[in-house]
Amino acid sequence: MMFRILLLVIGTFFAINPALPLELRYVSGDGLAAAGSARPPVDDPQALPDAVLAVGTGAVRSAWLVFPTTRYDHAILGDDIEASGVRVELASGQRQTFMLPNDSVFEDRYPRLADLDGDGVDEIVLVRSYLDRGAALVVLKTTPDGLEILAESDPIGLPHRWMNPVGTGDFDRDGITELAAVVTPHIGGILTIYKRQGDRLEPVHRMPGFSNHRIGSPILGQSAVVDLNGDGTPDLAVPATGFHELRLISLSNGALKEVRKLAHSSPIVTALETVDLDGDGDLDLRYDLADGRWVELLLP
Repeated sequence: MMFRILLLVIGTFFAINPALPLELRYVSGDGLAAAGSARPPVDDPQALPDAVLAVGTGAVRSAWLVFPTTRYDHAILGDDIEASGVRVELASGQRQTFMLPNDSVFEDRYPRLADLDGDGVDEIVLVRSYLDRGAALVVLKTTPDGLEILAESDPIGLPHRWMNPVGTGDFDRDGITELAAVVTPHIGGILTIYKRQGDRLEPVHRMPGFSNHRIGSPILGQSAVVDLNGDGTPDLAVPATGFHELRLISLSNGALKEVRKLAHSSPIVTALETVDLDGDGDLDLRYDLADGRWVELLLP
């Protein structure tokens, strides 16, 4: 059983931006509160050994990674087994599978579902790593003929260079859904916003000093998309390099800006969980620190 004892509430504070009041709570218990990217297991003999299911509510009901391979020797997620393909199940019950050529793998644990072209049907977002050029962000789309690549970013350019997606949202209020990722989160991570332009994912905004993954960890969700100020525009919560600080980022006036930085004496060790902690109908943040406490961040 897990017990929660409220140790400290640092009321409402205005350290960086008086227009963005937040309530920060440190809570102590007998274990970690936010377990991480808890998702349903995959019932498919061709799935990755550690595959987890992405679940949708529309035409794409679920998606998962399939056909394990060891052709890429990076092991950034804890082992050297990556995926050669991705499979989706549609609302009709039909399954579609997309296979990569031998020059690349899906260096990921689960797909992300988001409607990126505005047609009402979710696309599938994954990290594709080329054996000789490193990671790229790729978007696949369901068609009557099967899964096809809708758009892809340029790879980083060197083998064993990776990126970890943060999420998707219309960060600049232009009516188009963008993608956010931390490029090279282990070596000077750069928060990057990508916008689809035809069949390309083009980086349109960058900001250095982030990490949302530890080498060898299966936890991919150490960052989140969340509305920081209740204005209906998605923002970003991403740890700084070293994981002792959570940086809260908005896209404003054509640039990424840090609107708050929350410093902790112990590093963040779990995924960032988005949950309504105060019952106001808006999502807040919860995550755990290495010293056994967890943090509850109540957003306005």
